[in-house]
Amino acid sequence: MKASQAVAQTGEKGIRIAGASGYWGDAAHATAQILAGSLPDYIVYDYLAEITMAILARAKAKNPDMGYATDFITAAMAPNLKEIARRKIKIISNAGGLNPKACANAVHTLCQKLGIDLTIAVISGDDVSTSLPDSIRDMFTGAPLPPTDRILSANAYLGAHPIARALDAGADIVITGRCVDSALTLGVCLHAFGWDAADWDRLAAGSLAGHILECGVQATGGNFTDWQNVEGMDNLGYPIAHILPDGSFEISKPEGTGGCVSVATVAEQMLYEIGDPQNYVLPDVVCDFSEVLIEPCGENRVRVSGAKGYPAPSNYKVCLSWLDGYKGGNYVSFVGAQSGAKAKAFHEAVLSRARKTLRTSGLSDYTETSMEILGPGSQFGKFDPEAREVVLKTAVKHEDIKGVGIFLKTLAGLGLAAPPGISGFTGVRAKPTPVVRLFSGLIPKRDVEINLTINGHTERLKLPQSAPAHPPLAPHTPPGPSGHISKKIPLSALAYARSGDKGDSVNIGILPRQAEALAFIWATLNEPHLRAVFGHFLTDESEIRRYYLPGLPAMNIVMTQALGGGGVASLRNDPQGKAYAQILLETEIDVPADWPVDGKDAAP
Repeated sequence: MKASQAVAQTGEKGIRIAGASGYWGDAAHATAQILAGSLPDYIVYDYLAEITMAILARAKAKNPDMGYATDFITAAMAPNLKEIARRKIKIISNAGGLNPKACANAVHTLCQKLGIDLTIAVISGDDVSTSLPDSIRDMFTGAPLPPTDRILSANAYLGAHPIARALDAGADIVITGRCVDSALTLGVCLHAFGWDAADWDRLAAGSLAGHILECGVQATGGNFTDWQNVEGMDNLGYPIAHILPDGSFEISKPEGTGGCVSVATVAEQMLYEIGDPQNYVLPDVVCDFSEVLIEPCGENRVRVSGAKGYPAPSNYKVCLSWLDGYKGGNYVSFVGAQSGAKAKAFHEAVLSRARKTLRTSGLSDYTETSMEILGPGSQFGKFDPEAREVVLKTAVKHEDIKGVGIFLKTLAGLGLAAPPGISGFTGVRAKPTPVVRLFSGLIPKRDVEINLTINGHTERLKLPQSAPAHPPLAPHTPPGPSGHISKKIPLSALAYARSGDKGDSVNIGILPRQAEALAFIWATLNEPHLRAVFGHFLTDESEIRRYYLPGLPAMNIVMTQALGGGGVASLRNDPQGKAYAQILLETEIDVPADWPVDGKDAAP
């Protein structure tokens, strides 16, 4: 269907896009739930995260026919494709991962098996592993390109225009490799509405809709601060965006499902994993979400508007996964008096014996060791030797797989020598796994050849040229606190919060329950305070940045070098920063004496 035809059919009623996957491994029932409880025009499936790309790289290295999200075939398409075809719902997914052609072949085989005829499009060209310039540097650390013999994958984050071209060409199912998550939705909007490539505000709005959908039920009650008020956790409704031609949209969920759609659930997701909200850089547009408004417009329904956009960058972001040695570890429980001290002593004994074996084996020392004693407060930077019940996480890194194997064998072999009260559920010795690090850089768009394959024909796509960059926006200034400060209230009573990762950085989005509270929250959560709370996770080089969003209103906190390398490169119990918001919510905020004791009474 040509873009003009799609626009004519869409008219002013808009389009309905359902988000059925937030990661590889998301619930298998999502597609069936959407089909049973709603009438979408399109369904988008996001499977790729930085950790997922590392996993796919290892899978493809073992089997060249792998490297894509197999769940898309077995769990999403196989049980539902006949109904999808009957309703003429279009499917867009980045399940192709590192092998989009193999993924498309699997979909084609499934179609033949089911006796249905669908047009499948493949977008390729994101693999830039053979064309990386030697001059590329990590965009966050300035580090040079890793040794080429250690690089497992290198992929450019493509945008939405190739997806729109595929839909314009009549595709029923579009399979991509690596693209930005929100591009799955923006590509549909470009096709359905015929938006101009330089209509920056609409492109930012479509990207925001995609950002809300891309993590599935995180927009409808999943990972929500007030989780205890969310019913039906076993069947949270997957999000649906009803997008209008002007770019504004409403978020809802299928009837009869669990969860909730509110200003707070959607705002938490908007703040999730963004950096500077005035400079959220995507391949197709630079977004400014700082003045976005989210308003209730019905039961389990909110309206989102106010996104602004500026000219797209001239570069693609490229992410490399590369092998940097090996790691291994395990969890061990201790119960009884002084369990904290028992766990610490056991960890030290395992390391001591393992290091002796390293020396006799002619191997160097571990490049990194990690001990976290969970239970008495390690994630809060505390240690209690007298704790009566703890879980020890002990782990190491080594450049040689044999070095990690020695540690794991020693860990298992010291069981009878351990302090009393040792226990555990797994009963299986862990195995060494590769340390796969992330390298993020920039390459010119002109150097990336993007291809669209449909109906047996492959076409090299000519995409819109980048416009001159817009000057940096002046940051918004938050209001100062007023009134006599005389008491403290936990942040959890004043605000919602959600945290997430980008490589080795973590962001924490803070949404006040009452707009007036933000001034007091901002005043308390300054850089010295944040370093005091998270210092045990940070390095001397870690940077802390704070951003004010006057629209919601809200604030966003970004901390760099905060996750021990992040993702599969980290030895941390929380390598993606999922618990950081929960840690911060225990902060006590200075407020005036007449502030309500329980700010939750004023929740939006």
